[in-house]
Amino acid sequence: MPQRIFLNVLLLWLIGNALRLTLLAVPPVIPAIHADLGLSGTGVGLLGGLPVIVFAAAALPGSLMIARLGPVRAVVVGLFVMALAGALRGAVATATWLYATTIAMAAGIAIMQPAMPALVRLWMPHRIGFATAIYSNGLLTGEIFPALLTLPAIVPLVHGSWGLALAFWSLPVLAIAVFTMVATPQEAGKPSAAAPARWWPNWRDGLIWRLGVSFGSVNSIYFGTNTFLPDYLASHGRADLISAALSALNFGQLPASLMLLALAGRFERRAWPFVAFGLLALAGIGGIVATAGAWTVASAAVLGFAGAGILVLVLALPPLLCAPADVAPVSAAMMTVSYTLAMLTAVISGAMWDLTGVPAAAFAPLAVCGVVILIVPATIKFNRPAEHQAS
Repeated sequence: MPQRIFLNVLLLWLIGNALRLTLLAVPPVIPAIHADLGLSGTGVGLLGGLPVIVFAAAALPGSLMIARLGPVRAVVVGLFVMALAGALRGAVATATWLYATTIAMAAGIAIMQPAMPALVRLWMPHRIGFATAIYSNGLLTGEIFPALLTLPAIVPLVHGSWGLALAFWSLPVLAIAVFTMVATPQEAGKPSAAAPARWWPNWRDGLIWRLGVSFGSVNSIYFGTNTFLPDYLASHGRADLISAALSALNFGQLPASLMLLALAGRFERRAWPFVAFGLLALAGIGGIVATAGAWTVASAAVLGFAGAGILVLVLALPPLLCAPADVAPVSAAMMTVSYTLAMLTAVISGAMWDLTGVPAAAFAPLAVCGVVILIVPATIKFNRPAEHQAS
């Protein structure tokens, strides 16, 4: 059924976009939010950190919803929650309201994230690597659109209102939710009454911890670099390179996702791609801390390329290595471990900078994460049959 396959590919790409559109609409308007609501630096940091906290805390409840509704309906619910809460963030001009709606929006995303590997397994069981690369490419594209368009196009369109600018990015998410609901057969992905779906992961399964640590390491590198690279450059008197370096970090992700679209089958169930991308990540981190100029921008692009490659490879593993009923709980557990590790790494990186007074020290924990990527994925049993039961 080529038409159905095409539709599934399109849906995966669109839903991947939706995972980041409302989230990444915030950074461009943070100065306006800061001034309008009188947020302190800590308040701004809390606004940026809340989604990561929710991703860690709400992944397992998301697995429960997937078990009860099925992955398709869970994704639709997550999309509607994300769109509604994202649109309401500027409805009341108080920090408390902004934080509350940000938590609700992040909960919608947290529902969806463990559902995506389950959707991949449901819709494209024979092309798991390719399907994962499709929605990962959508996710990476969804990170770029708000960064590119919010300030030059959307803010002028809404007469400078940061609240309306944030609400604007909920419109495509709402459209994707409606399209997914209409384009998906009503019974698709509905849990079987004969075989009750599992939602609580088996924490004794070593695969969960290997996946969580691997995914957490690449998330730590990505979020940590986004957090500390601007201040690192500013401390070296090169604030003029901040925009270029962050753009390189994010745009550098796209070539890797496109490469994996073409070569996903050759990279599946192999350890060497993790080693290759891990070495590239270490080279990118090393290039950043050794320079404060054009080579920093180039190194950020290398780091973005490596991070995207690791991201796609790790996200493909739950549907590749787990039985269909285990994909969502294993993915949820992976997300819980991953985002918890990313939060801890960010705190340790900041502490390293504070304790040493050396800006480059913030990148030392990120380098450790790069080493972890060289080691931990190599311990995964890539020949583990997908029928293996995790609980």
